[in-house]
Amino acid sequence: MVENKIKSDTSEEVKPRSVRVVLMALMIAMLLAMLDNMIIGTAMPTIVGELGGLEHLSWVVTAYTLATAASTPIWGKIGDMYGRKGSFLTSIVIFLVGSALSGMAQDMGQLIGFRAIQGLGAGGLMVGVMAIIGDLIPPRERGKYQGMMAGVMALAMIGGPLVGGTITDHMGWRWSFYINLPLGAVALAMVTAVLHLPKKTHGAERPKIDYLGAALLTIAITSTVLVTTWGGTEYAWGSAEIIGLIAVGIASTAGFLYAETKAADPVMPLHIFRSRNFTLMSVIGFLVGFAMFGGVLYLPLFQQSVQGASATNSGLLLLPMLLSMMVVSLIAGRITTSSGKYKIFPIVGGALMVVGLFLLATMDTGTTRLMSGVYMAVLGAGLGFLMQITMLVAQNSVEMKDMGVASSSATLFRTLGGSFGVALMGSLFTSQVTSTMTDRLGPEAAAKAGSAQLDAASLAKLPEVVRDAYQHAVAAGTHSAFLLGAGIAVLGFAAAWFVKEVPLRGAGPAGASGGGGSAKSEVAPEAAVMH
Repeated sequence: MVENKIKSDTSEEVKPRSVRVVLMALMIAMLLAMLDNMIIGTAMPTIVGELGGLEHLSWVVTAYTLATAASTPIWGKIGDMYGRKGSFLTSIVIFLVGSALSGMAQDMGQLIGFRAIQGLGAGGLMVGVMAIIGDLIPPRERGKYQGMMAGVMALAMIGGPLVGGTITDHMGWRWSFYINLPLGAVALAMVTAVLHLPKKTHGAERPKIDYLGAALLTIAITSTVLVTTWGGTEYAWGSAEIIGLIAVGIASTAGFLYAETKAADPVMPLHIFRSRNFTLMSVIGFLVGFAMFGGVLYLPLFQQSVQGASATNSGLLLLPMLLSMMVVSLIAGRITTSSGKYKIFPIVGGALMVVGLFLLATMDTGTTRLMSGVYMAVLGAGLGFLMQITMLVAQNSVEMKDMGVASSSATLFRTLGGSFGVALMGSLFTSQVTSTMTDRLGPEAAAKAGSAQLDAASLAKLPEVVRDAYQHAVAAGTHSAFLLGAGIAVLGFAAAWFVKEVPLRGAGPAGASGGGGSAKSEVAPEAAVMH
């Protein structure tokens, strides 16, 4: 069994078979959380065709995203307070209940509500995976498993649209949700049987739940996600609705920060941000989310609209970026494990992310698929250096008792970064497409040509002059979006230079003793001992 098998930070002992079984279960849970939106995206046209409610379509995704983001830090704190295993199993059960109910939905209102339940569970899946890995495997050894996590991410992004299309065509859209049930049941059984973590002991005093902090944080996250989701699409950026949400977000954030200084057991202890490395990793994680989600959204759109690729294989269009990310993540993890050094990776990753986004910004109507593939591979390499290193260093920068909130905070900042990336890049993209179409065709013809969401099949039916204008417009929009991404990524590259090379726990004798002097300045002594 896993229990107490990994007590020391030397970690050269052979991991028991049950650790590998637990890791397999964790990867299944991680796949569930990441695969869901990818599959549902492909099934959405069929869902709308059967249930109606086209005007509420965006809420099917928004409800899930909101619930996931808002519950993420709360799941992390619950795991820290009451035990990781129980909170993780609970999140899986909630996710599966939400999946089953979503599959049985009879109208769009029910589907939106059930998706919110599913999102509540999903918030605990990713946090649970990261925090349990943090409990079981010392940071020095954790690098070995980076490639596995990057591989699961790549599998979700590539396979999601393909699986979603296949299930919808042959089994019906409801199975896009039901497919989660057998996978989740396997993960539940494996975790229940073989995961054994030290029980949480609180002495005479039971921990007090920070209800006020949790409520204020939920309001702050909800308003932020709604601003980035609705701004420039549902409502104009200067509208009363968006301004009101921004005001609510600022007020609730200020209230949350004040409440956390007074709470006996805060839902997100502010002392974790005293660690320079943790704060820097939160910033870099935000920027990684910004770049990655923007790239995942606009690269397929460019290749379908400008390069004439099929929408059916949209996941495969990202293969150069995802394979590069997976391979580089695996190599970086191995080097981290063998050397204990990691500072160079955020710096190199930040530089490659800037270069990759800038190269993508140079694409135009004459760019070949080969060249765009090379540019994507450069961006993927940058993300590969950053994706798992940010989580590893964040977890290494806090005490073991704060592992859950550290994992949830890092996950939350990446999620919010993705939200901001999609919103800001999307607003710039749409504005540029509209402007270019108007310049080339005039206002009336541009309006008739439609929005910036035409696929290759629809484009083929347009007159040549309209099609040419639209392709140039999409290229111009892509240029603006990725240029913004490159500018934002420069901040991540700059932040990486300030990362402090604190020895990873488990890094031989030094790690076992607390990581030496430099480690002690960054992490409290008890943080250098695994449970």
